[in-house]
Amino acid sequence: MRIGELAARSGVSVRALRYYEEQGLLKADRSESGQRHYPASAADRVELIQTLYSAGLSSRTVAELLPCVDAKVSTPESRARLAAERDRINAQIAALARTRDNLDAVIASTGSPASGCAVIADHDVAARPGSGSTSRTRSVTPKTSAHYQGSTN
Repeated sequence: MRIGELAARSGVSVRALRYYEEQGLLKADRSESGQRHYPASAADRVELIQTLYSAGLSSRTVAELLPCVDAKVSTPESRARLAAERDRINAQIAALARTRDNLDAVIASTGSPASGCAVIADHDVAARPGSGSTSRTRSVTPKTSAHYQGSTN
């Protein structure tokens, strides 16, 4: 199949397919005129590449792991690499959970829309001269719901 057909079948752009080929992740035969021709199995390969990318693996890591997939053999090194990637993903999940918890705390700490935003108020206090803050900030006046109701923008 040609590159446009593979792109349509796999749901990725032609540019992405060219990138995969440049990175050694996907192989295509070339016609005499230079057009790429992919085997029917290429759609499955693209799906696997997309799955590995969505798990957060880099092109280099994917390129290192694909030979094991192709040979249907795992090595201690490939299993260790996958375990390290899993640990990295777990650390990201933990960091995202902490961020979500912080956002939940901010949401819970803000009162009615008329009371303003406690986070902005705390930020303004920290940015005042003599507060020890060295960050450059601008003063933000919290908007009330009445402000937004009267807005014409």
